[in-house]
Amino acid sequence: MKIVTYNVNGIKARLPRLVEYLIEQQPDIVCLQELKAEAFPIAEIEELGYGAIWHGQKSWNGVAILARGSTPVERQRGLEGEPEDEHSRYLEAEVDGLVVGALYLPNGNPQPGPKFDYKLRWMDRLAARARALLAEEKPAVIAGDFNVIANDDDTFSVRAMQDDALMQPESRERYRALVAQGWTDSLRTQFPKGKVWTFWDYQAGAWPRDAGFRIDHLLLSPQAADRMIDAGVDKAYRGREKASDHAPTWVRLR
Repeated sequence: MKIVTYNVNGIKARLPRLVEYLIEQQPDIVCLQELKAEAFPIAEIEELGYGAIWHGQKSWNGVAILARGSTPVERQRGLEGEPEDEHSRYLEAEVDGLVVGALYLPNGNPQPGPKFDYKLRWMDRLAARARALLAEEKPAVIAGDFNVIANDDDTFSVRAMQDDALMQPESRERYRALVAQGWTDSLRTQFPKGKVWTFWDYQAGAWPRDAGFRIDHLLLSPQAADRMIDAGVDKAYRGREKASDHAPTWVRLR
């Protein structure tokens, strides 16, 4: 079972790239982020043999879960703890006995400021949901664009990113505390020395220079981690014409 997280950076603009990816790689479950639309191209997705649920928002945010050969059974949309939060950033479903939490964590820039404060509150709310998922003792994966550079070797340049919200001590502490609940950072487990990127900015020739960083993560519950075979990044898709600035990132489970 190949489970993918993929920030498409606009479902309308990147639909051809997403269709290519689904046809060529045939992943079993795909968590999409940054749809930037309320509507979702469900007809095109179903033509490829996938069912889907989505939580969209006009122009911003938006997450979806796709499953090959079935429709994900929705469990929850949004996180508890801040009723006035209308951002479409979390969607949870069950697919063939696996619990999938798809997320698009707030960027938090500029920091310090209200956006960074919102990011930290959102991470606290995510931590509460993650603890509840672990308590169920089911195979589970939390997958998405976490907008956190967890370690120094998860970026091409610590100096370039040192003032960014993605790498602040508060962001890192919350990410590490989340993992410490009992989750396995699948890509980190496979590449313990880091230097594996999932994002390359459109600016400053980041892609040709391979000046990227790792912010797309798939966290596994103990029951899912026991079934882990491999994890990686389908990096070549970042280099295609009109591609997203993220590459599909994946874990494979038995």
